Amino acid sequence: MTGAFGMVEAHLRDKRILLVDDERELADMVATILHGAGFASVDIANSSTEALASITARSATPEAAYQLFVLDVMMPGMDGFDLLGRIRQLPAHASTPALFLTAKDEPFDRVSGLTLGADDYIAKPFLPQELVLRIAAVLRRCYVAENPLLELAASRVNFATAEVERADGSTVLLTAKEHEILSVLARNAGRIVTIDALCEACWGTSFGYENSLMAHIRRLREKIEANPSAPASLVTVKGLGYKLVKRG
Repeated sequence: MTGAFGMVEAHLRDKRILLVDDERELADMVATILHGAGFASVDIANSSTEALASITARSATPEAAYQLFVLDVMMPGMDGFDLLGRIRQLPAHASTPALFLTAKDEPFDRVSGLTLGADDYIAKPFLPQELVLRIAAVLRRCYVAENPLLELAASRVNFATAEVERADGSTVLLTAKEHEILSVLARNAGRIVTIDALCEACWGTSFGYENSLMAHIRRLREKIEANPSAPASLVTVKGLGYKLVKRG
């Protein structure tokens, strides 16, 4: 990586980013930082209403849909938490990566944002280089080339589309964070992955995210298991962590 703030890898530079912040000058500054790092497509919305209108319009054409959301929390009207909830209700964006960039930095706020399905939570003020690196890390994790199919006891996961095909023929989508957690477990299939290691891989730290991880594991089991209360694929190894068991 090169450049003033670190030029991002070529395969990430064309990702379409929507930045939502009611502080116009700050939004313009962030967009300038991202453009300087190599991101070619950064749009700005100064309210949740404006953001939803832009998201809806672009979603009509898959090739134009946003691929990352960078959201403030404290905005007039609909705040960033509610906005992400609305975004997650849109079929095209149930698993699109999102992160919060906000001055609202209490531990409860971080847990709330991550539980809603955000992939990272960055406090203002921030270092431009850190912002670029963490956005690139989210994109790298979410758009990494994967072995596209994972066969489990009661489902099949397509990492390329973030879809889970269940035994009854129904299909559900993984959120970006669910996709990331399952990807880490899939790369270590058959081996125990500790809670600390999962938190470190998915949030960049092993401190403070245990409850959020447990919530994501619970929702993952609801999607991939025939009986989430007695999991056959995503199993708990008491006192150690989790293990993914592939079919066969």
